[in-house]
Amino acid sequence: MYSGKCLCGAVSIDINGPISDIIHCHCSLCRKSSGTAYATNGFVQTAHFEIVQGAERLSTFTFKPGRFRHFCSACGSPVYSSNESDPRRIRIRLGILDSEIDEKPLSHNFVSSKAGWDDLDADIPRYDGFEPGRN
Repeated sequence: MYSGKCLCGAVSIDINGPISDIIHCHCSLCRKSSGTAYATNGFVQTAHFEIVQGAERLSTFTFKPGRFRHFCSACGSPVYSSNESDPRRIRIRLGILDSEIDEKPLSHNFVSSKAGWDDLDADIPRYDGFEPGRN
């Protein structure tokens, strides 16, 4: 079982099954909705997904007909996306999870539309916390 919550903790979820088809998506839509270089998305069977608390705090944005993005109305964290044409699955952003997961990403997708400043294999320093000298 996997568990997660939004940034403010108002919405909590549980997943009682595997996460499939995990990708790092670099499309402009995922970049805009996540505010980052890419979004890491995976699919979960709807039957394995539960909103444990805070369902009343969820707001929904319809970007395309039949496609819905559900997010916390307090902190704005994306919780899941649903699609009327695929009701048996929902898509989650893996960043919402507090649990370590067994599954791994399969690929970087839509790299032709990645942010120009994003270097997938950057040879830059890596730190466990803030970079030295940052207050």
